[in-house]
Amino acid sequence: MKGSIIIVSFFILGAFFGLFNWFPENLLNSNLSYYALCGLMFCVGISIGCNPQTLKNFRSLNPRLMLLPFMTILGTLCGCAVISLFMPGRSLFDCLAVGSGFGYYSLSSIFITEYKGAELGTIGLLSNISREIIALLCAPLLVKYFGRLAPISVGGATTMDTTLPIITRYSGQQFVILSIFHGFLVDFSVPFLVTLFCSV
Repeated sequence: MKGSIIIVSFFILGAFFGLFNWFPENLLNSNLSYYALCGLMFCVGISIGCNPQTLKNFRSLNPRLMLLPFMTILGTLCGCAVISLFMPGRSLFDCLAVGSGFGYYSLSSIFITEYKGAELGTIGLLSNISREIIALLCAPLLVKYFGRLAPISVGGATTMDTTLPIITRYSGQQFVILSIFHGFLVDFSVPFLVTLFCSV
């Protein structure tokens, strides 16, 4: 839990630095966050590569766990459909479009803004950022009360990059391959589902 709070604290600190322009403008317009993410993924790759047990875990992985990405997608869409009943100002398909971001806020909010306007795009952005932050902050609680697969499902499309270190820490090294596989498939579904629900 402490590690998650530190990560989110750095996110909030970065938001304040950006808000008050405390960074040089040329640094803000660079691909600094992309390179930082690449460095993080490199470190995760090293930890996977140094552990010969990882490949054995993948071979011994229960084939039923391969259904987790599809259950994440189905569960999220069912939840969005239920939430739409309590939001008279928004249609079912608006709610499904927002939920179909699965935490991939940068891509999904662009699509939603293009198809449905800036207001729903902003809602999509905040919704998907919230999903990622919940996965980062609540991973220990999710594992404790709902099992080791819960942080992976909550993380959505982020489980192969930003939330992977947290998932590795609290769910265990044996779920790293599943987490990457899950993130890849859910990530891949985002542009198709978001544009589908925006177009209906």
